[in-house]
Amino acid sequence: MDVREELLATVATLYYKLNKSQSEIAARLDISSSTVSRMLREAHERGVVEIHIKSPIPRDFELEQRFIQEFGLKDVYILQTSSEGTSNEAFLDAIGGLAAGYIERMLANYQPGSSIGVAWGTGVHATVNAIQDNYTQNIDVVQLLGGVGALVVDSPDLARIVAQKLGGRHYDLHSPVLLERASTRNVFLQEPIVREAIERAKAVKLAITGIGTVHDDASSFLRAGLLTRSDLRALREAGAVGEMCGRFFDIQGNYDAFEINQRIVGIELDDLRRIPQSIAIARGPLKAASILGALYGNFLKVLATDDITARAMLRVQQELT
Repeated sequence: MDVREELLATVATLYYKLNKSQSEIAARLDISSSTVSRMLREAHERGVVEIHIKSPIPRDFELEQRFIQEFGLKDVYILQTSSEGTSNEAFLDAIGGLAAGYIERMLANYQPGSSIGVAWGTGVHATVNAIQDNYTQNIDVVQLLGGVGALVVDSPDLARIVAQKLGGRHYDLHSPVLLERASTRNVFLQEPIVREAIERAKAVKLAITGIGTVHDDASSFLRAGLLTRSDLRALREAGAVGEMCGRFFDIQGNYDAFEINQRIVGIELDDLRRIPQSIAIARGPLKAASILGALYGNFLKVLATDDITARAMLRVQQELT
């Protein structure tokens, strides 16, 4: 018998199973409390103690920590995928659940009448569905960009759903998200109702956004009929990799070069940077470069994705160096 391992097992059993304090264990075994602490650590290192944590939604904590250190994020939620054949929708629903958990924790600290902002996209839709009803919170919800009109993931619809769940008011931004000419957009911005809506969006405490891509197979702009495949090809050729709140950017997070941004109605990416708390929900290898560009642009503080997407992002990052 390994006498040392038997002692480690005794200490661990008293501490973890019988809920004895370290000082109580020290008194019983006639050793110091600091020795008990060291022995508990040794029990972990030697495999005498194995910790199994049951999480409702499995997460890759090691990959999360790497992303926090690598990209300076405040927090990261990375779904750990394991089931082969699981649908993209199921993955997105699980990621939405992780994001909703973060949002609900933040909302618990907000005063009634506080405002949060909602953008658009499939990731935002999954998150909105996962947010629990809490009618007594009285949290107002603001639309961060103009309406799309053709999708169930449209910003006005999502903002309205969240407001209903949180018992607050919901504020529309009465404008299409994309206009044909920059001059037309400028006319819209002169309207008091639009200008006031954008100012309200800038002032939210929390932003919930997606991250879009310029790939034909995963573009919300294409699905909504706002852009054509030719438009997306032109954006890719100009260096665009993704969009947030309707604003397109390149792999380094630069966005000034894209003319389309002058025709978008909603908050600017600089405004998004200044919002105190923000979470972006996005997944899929086709969005790897898009998410990476958003991170380099510092457009989000918290990311919710899955391990497949996260590893695809690291591969893209490696190709850039």
